[in-house]
Amino acid sequence: MTPEPARRLFTVDEFHRMAEAGILGEDDRVELVEGELIEMTPIGSRHAACVNRLVKLLSSLEAYLLSVQNPVSLDPRTELQPDIALLKPRPDFYASAHPRPRDVVLIIEVADTSAAADREVKLPLYAKAGIPEVWLVDLPGGVIEVYRDPGESAYRTAQPLHPGDPALPIPGTTLRLAPEQVLGA
Repeated sequence: MTPEPARRLFTVDEFHRMAEAGILGEDDRVELVEGELIEMTPIGSRHAACVNRLVKLLSSLEAYLLSVQNPVSLDPRTELQPDIALLKPRPDFYASAHPRPRDVVLIIEVADTSAAADREVKLPLYAKAGIPEVWLVDLPGGVIEVYRDPGESAYRTAQPLHPGDPALPIPGTTLRLAPEQVLGA
């Protein structure tokens, strides 16, 4: 029996050096997940529209920095690009380093075709990193899944919200979003 070849796992620093060296270009849609380069699914028009809607709805927040499809470094081998991250403000706007879990107030992932992968891969990583709250906007399912109380490998509470359900509070603010505002229903 032939032994399986060893995988070469990368660190976030090596991932950044690959981009700096031109091995990965700006148009390469990849994330670093536990040391492996994972190609992201293409962004369809429904997904883009939902992200645009969220940006418009959240743009009035002055307490936080709204980061759209930008990296968040979860640990030395994982750097994801959530659709929306609400970050604690910093004077340098994170020019010196990508945000870390302690900087994140809320992550919003929009899923048109990737809901299952986001649930199975990203949510456990966000929980393990201690991200306090994650919303998974499942466009085909017409639901927003709100995850809170991170544990070692999963969130302890999950709440599905459908159009017509009560509005979602944005952590640390008075702003509330109705599920139909987010889903475009």
